[in-house]
Amino acid sequence: MGRKHFVLDTNILLHNPEAIYGFEDNDVWLPIVVIEEIDTFKKDQRELGRNAREVARHLDDLRKAGSLVDGVVLESGGKLRVGMTERELPKGFHINAIADDRILAVALHVKDSFDGESVTLVTLDTNLRIRANVLGIEAADYDTQQIDIKDLYPPVRVLDLAPGGISEFFDHGELEIPEGSVGDGTEAGGWYENEYIQLQDGNASALGRVRAADGRIDPVDRLKHPLMGIRPRNREQYFALDACLRPDIHVVTLVGKAGTGKTLMALAAGLHMVAEEERYQRLLVSRPIIPMGRDIGYLPGTIDQKLKPWVQPIHDNVEFLMARSSHGKQKRGRGVDDLVRQGIMEIEPLTYIRGRSIAEQFMIVDEAQNLTPHEIKTILTRAGEGTKIVFTGDPFQIDNPYIDSISNGLTYLIDRFRGESIAASITLRKGERSALAELAANKL
Repeated sequence: MGRKHFVLDTNILLHNPEAIYGFEDNDVWLPIVVIEEIDTFKKDQRELGRNAREVARHLDDLRKAGSLVDGVVLESGGKLRVGMTERELPKGFHINAIADDRILAVALHVKDSFDGESVTLVTLDTNLRIRANVLGIEAADYDTQQIDIKDLYPPVRVLDLAPGGISEFFDHGELEIPEGSVGDGTEAGGWYENEYIQLQDGNASALGRVRAADGRIDPVDRLKHPLMGIRPRNREQYFALDACLRPDIHVVTLVGKAGTGKTLMALAAGLHMVAEEERYQRLLVSRPIIPMGRDIGYLPGTIDQKLKPWVQPIHDNVEFLMARSSHGKQKRGRGVDDLVRQGIMEIEPLTYIRGRSIAEQFMIVDEAQNLTPHEIKTILTRAGEGTKIVFTGDPFQIDNPYIDSISNGLTYLIDRFRGESIAASITLRKGERSALAELAANKL
């Protein structure tokens, strides 16, 4: 097959500045309008600005090696070219000379210039892919990871044991993975490290955690006493608490729709480990500052006052836990503010996490589906000795306009850390907030 040509949209480079090097020995085309659009983002203080500046540095280095119009040879053997054309799109196809039209014009120019060779427009913009198809241009999404989201969140698997197997499981405190049992993972018997499963022998059932490397299954603690005044209401919540309470698991991802108890389980475990067991010095809670719908603009006041609307869900959950843990007696005023004053809890925006070293803390990152893979990496690389991080979120409820259910950081983290001995991922499926909330989540 002949040489391939890939025309990149601006959003590809803003999503991944290294994208120009990811097409092997094929030609990569950047329409000049893409470079112009990248320039408008360079002063942005968010990750978009960082990516735009990194793209500019890459292009400047390549410029020194040769002409970007004629093509600069990349290490992969391909070429990077900047495309320009005065070609017009078909009459009636567009109204204004917008950037997307100029990108489509360059794609048509490349297609005509290299007749018979494959030309593909790569973009995250669904509408632009549709418009390219109308013009006869092949278009594709950008997904170098090839993540199948259905495989990331499989249902809990059930392992059938011989009669009496459950009693033996509890008597010995562990169980050897039965010979011949096959899972979907890559470790012993196909089971993933720290995979949570249900065991049954016909008469009884139990919950377990797989130690694939040792070929063993450990029982999940059923919690004889409430944790911060609450008890898990379903097996996935038991799994979530077990993963959050285990000191040998340092990274936990809790995924689920609204009302499944992701944040509540993480906060209950964190407060218990900090305030009661004193295993960690502080509970640190953070979440990305990304609005749902129209932004209300700048907020007055101190950092704490600006942050309060964003972290109100954390306040609601902590106050609920404090009320339940006080044996049903409402203790007015006991909430996040009290815990912060006592040094038990701290709430920070993720904006200021770069450069920090966070040691001996139980950290919760809420709404992590709105983070990019780079932001997830930045957070994890801040973790010092003895720190545990719990990420919660719903990949199908994303407010960040530059990522989707596959390209977000939470999905990326689950895919890359699956099977690691210090990581666990649990998908919570049943809503427990209220009958109304569950009905709304399912029906709407």
